[in-house]
Amino acid sequence: MKHLIFIGVLLALFSCSQQQSTATENSSANEPGGGQSSVQDNTSEPDVVHVAVGSPDHTTLVTALKAAEYVDALSNAGPFTVFAPTNAAFTKLPTGTVEGLLRPDSKDALRNILEYHVFVGVIKEDYIQDGMTLNQVNLDNVTLNKKDGKITVNGANVLGVVKASNGIVYVIDAVLLPPDKK
Repeated sequence: MKHLIFIGVLLALFSCSQQQSTATENSSANEPGGGQSSVQDNTSEPDVVHVAVGSPDHTTLVTALKAAEYVDALSNAGPFTVFAPTNAAFTKLPTGTVEGLLRPDSKDALRNILEYHVFVGVIKEDYIQDGMTLNQVNLDNVTLNKKDGKITVNGANVLGVVKASNGIVYVIDAVLLPPDKK
C-alpha cells in the first residue's frame, strides 16, 4: 500500500513539473513585447488591432499604431469604436505628412491623431443618428451623419464595418484630423 501511495505522489510531482515546464515554454514564446497584443489566439474573434493587422488596406494604420505604441492599448478589452483610415486615405494627406508623423519626435502629434479615431464604447450602425457627436479619446468631438443608410464621420465615408471581439471597426476613406487647439 505504501508503494502505491509513493508512486502516486511521484506521478503527481512529475505531472506538475511537466505542466510548469510547458507553461514556462509557452509564456516565453509569447513574451516579445509582453503586452496584450502578444497573446497568440487563432480561434477567437479578432480584436480591433488584429482586424487592422489582417487587412492589406490598413498597413499604414498598423505602422502608425506601432510607432505610437498603441497596439497593446487597443488590444485590451475595450470596448472601442475605431474609425480606421485605409492606406489610400493616408495618401490623400500632403506629401511627407505620414513620414513626419512616424518620426519619434512627432509621437505626441501622432498619438493625438490616432486618439481622434477612437471612441470608448461600441456605437453600432443602427445606433447612429444623423448629426450625432462622439467625444473621442483625445477629448475632441467627431460628428456622425447618416443619410439614406450611408454613414460619414466628419465627412469621411464609411466603406465597411467589421465587428471585433473588443468593439467595432468602421473603415473610412479619409484620415480624421483633430481641430487645432488655439
